[in-house]
Amino acid sequence: MADNARAKRLADLIREVVAQKLQRGIKDPRLGSHVTITDTRVTGDLREATVFYTVYGDDEERAAAAAGLESAKGVLRSAVGAAAGVKFTPTLAFVADALPDTARNIEDLLDKARASDAKVREVSAGAAYAGDADPYKKPGDDEDDAAE
Repeated sequence: MADNARAKRLADLIREVVAQKLQRGIKDPRLGSHVTITDTRVTGDLREATVFYTVYGDDEERAAAAAGLESAKGVLRSAVGAAAGVKFTPTLAFVADALPDTARNIEDLLDKARASDAKVREVSAGAAYAGDADPYKKPGDDEDDAAE
């Protein structure tokens, strides 16, 4: 449990250091203000860190940001090592966060479902029951029994 808490604290520190360094310390134009660090995860042995990021822009800007992060990996790892003060500075792996794409896909699916529901509501607005509104027999409805 203590190792888990330590990994979480280190992950939070890495996220903050990398975000600050990208904002202030890296002069690479590919890593402008459109790169956002969303999450960081560290393995239990504190040797490897995965940094998740999003890029506001098109596919070309995403590819440029990925290349910029790869080229700045050494500088960012040095900054993490200086800030963390751990015996072994974790290696950094940068992964594009799929969360925005997934959220956009879910929103598209919800919009389709809303449109489908509206269409069904529109079609059923003037509809009438094929039989009686309540097709079940109730006690006291002896019309069929009296006819026999």
